[in-house]
Amino acid sequence: MDPSKKFEAGETILIFDELQEYPEIATSLKFFKIDGRYDVICSGSLLGIQYKRIESNSVGYKVDYNMMSMDFEEFLWAKGDKDTDIEDMLWHMEKELPFNETEMKVYSSLFLDYCILGGMPAVVREYIAKGTFEGTLDIQRQLLADYREDIRKYAEGMDQTRILNVFEQIPAQLSKDNKKFQITKVASGARFKDYCGCIEWLKDAGIVHICYCLNFPELPLNGNYDDTKYKLYFFDTGIFVAMLDEEAQEDLRANKNLGVYKGALYENILGEALTKCGYGLYYYKKDDSTLEEDFFVRTKDYLLPVEVKAKKGTAKT
Repeated sequence: MDPSKKFEAGETILIFDELQEYPEIATSLKFFKIDGRYDVICSGSLLGIQYKRIESNSVGYKVDYNMMSMDFEEFLWAKGDKDTDIEDMLWHMEKELPFNETEMKVYSSLFLDYCILGGMPAVVREYIAKGTFEGTLDIQRQLLADYREDIRKYAEGMDQTRILNVFEQIPAQLSKDNKKFQITKVASGARFKDYCGCIEWLKDAGIVHICYCLNFPELPLNGNYDDTKYKLYFFDTGIFVAMLDEEAQEDLRANKNLGVYKGALYENILGEALTKCGYGLYYYKKDDSTLEEDFFVRTKDYLLPVEVKAKKGTAKT
């Protein structure tokens, strides 16, 4: 302790990082709040899982914020794009006015760059600093290694292997026409009852988003979905892209050829965007037909279908 440093009431912020290592610190927040002399900020990953270890979570004495990776607008801010250009892009979409050919080419290229990179700050920082994709894949793969290590570190018992099996299977299952996640494809003899907790673990850890299948495409949403039918999307599309094979990486970056992952990429990016806007994820697929709707957005009175198209075409209604 440096005796020259002083905690001055009303002028001091205490920051506790890596809270997941010592989640019991959350219990002390009540007493800091009651004391009132110092502001306190806590940060950490996988808190949705580690909070379960806390006996008293200072309910009513703290405010929780879920920090997500950058969205496309934040990505453009980070790149230094002018606010007027971003506002003009939004104005065109709100007014449903087409971009001119030059604008479309520039914005499409920027959006594809964002899809490939994702919004993890370290990845975006490397991209901006070098002006190229050089080094970004290495950072993404290190992040993936860290997530795998976290699963081994924080998951208990046999669930470690099962959670990792689910995690590794997501890209392959998203690449299929039927993107519903199938537990039977995860491992030989795999059963839903053995793996449903693993999927919830990944959701609570903030690694995946679950998109449930509606029983009927109508309101209300709560209670109107089948919790055994769902799609899994990654929290950050760049992390999803980093899990693809080397050839797919080269096609995406150099050749702009998305191949079999084209639909999966755009579905994941939209699922990510809807989640960042605070929407729950739901889809609909009729068992006895090809009728399917990718997502739904609810307003106060209506349920609006959202169709993701990787190429020109029409949606069945």
